[in-house]
Amino acid sequence: MTGQSSHSTSSDAVPAGQVAGPLDAVDRRILGELVRDARLSVRALSERLHLSRANAYARIDRLTRDGVIAGFAARVVPERAGLTTTAYIAITIEQNTWRDVSAALAQLDYIDNIALLGSDFDVLVQAHAPDNQTLRTLVLERIQAIPGVKGTRTWLAFEEIRGAGTPWDGPATRQGAP
Repeated sequence: MTGQSSHSTSSDAVPAGQVAGPLDAVDRRILGELVRDARLSVRALSERLHLSRANAYARIDRLTRDGVIAGFAARVVPERAGLTTTAYIAITIEQNTWRDVSAALAQLDYIDNIALLGSDFDVLVQAHAPDNQTLRTLVLERIQAIPGVKGTRTWLAFEEIRGAGTPWDGPATRQGAP
């Protein structure tokens, strides 16, 4: 089960492509707790961080409205959910087709992440599929059929290891840190 992102349509939301105001230490601590456990209730969060519930709720609401928090989701372990084939697919596209190609890629099953690159390849896609045959169909029949796609190169991943992530409540995120 994957959660859906919920985006605010409020008129005070930060426009796409712009950075929200600076995050203070409390905002970063809230993000750290929610990254560790998105199911954490506002009550439990406020108790952990020694905040009033109203303050915790208002900050979460602001972070969501500003697009800092895009939604809440379950983190699924692909291989335990039957998606045992992981691949990275590099895609070369025709100039000026990024928007159309990325929109088409975003509609394909088994694609988890899509990144525009400044490299020898234009796009990098991460996919989790149930087997090699499904991955083959995804690459050779679905991705290569998208108008604007010139070519692909696929790498199978033998193992995925989750990194430490951003230390939201650590010194590296403090304003002015290198």
